[in-house]
Amino acid sequence: LRFSCRRGGGLVQAGGSLRLSCAASGLTFDDYAICWFRQAPGKEREGVSCIKRYDSRTYYSDSVKGRFTISSDNAKNTVSLQMNSLKPEDTAVYYCAAAPKSDYVYPLYGMKYWGKGTLVTVSS
Repeated sequence: LRFSCRRGGGLVQAGGSLRLSCAASGLTFDDYAICWFRQAPGKEREGVSCIKRYDSRTYYSDSVKGRFTISSDNAKNTVSLQMNSLKPEDTAVYYCAAAPKSDYVYPLYGMKYWGKGTLVTVSS
């Protein structure tokens, strides 16, 4: 099993956009909830967004609702997080994670697999 955040982290000015992508080999996203988490320096890890391919439901934390969009590409077995109107407080290491359908508890619990993080820095 190989689970990774493929691309998208970097430095952007406030108000800008970035797109993060998460891919996996060895598992099919159809039976998983795929979620994005983030951890800012000196802060606890925070859940950001989740998507479930098996019922198409999504979840967004209040801090990103209306600015971030999570989506899945079935053909490529990837999940992406489009981040618009970025703010300096969005600066963090972003991680994707997967919870099997049997383990997932709404909105952000039951994660079994974690990708390596990607750093997003938003300058003011």
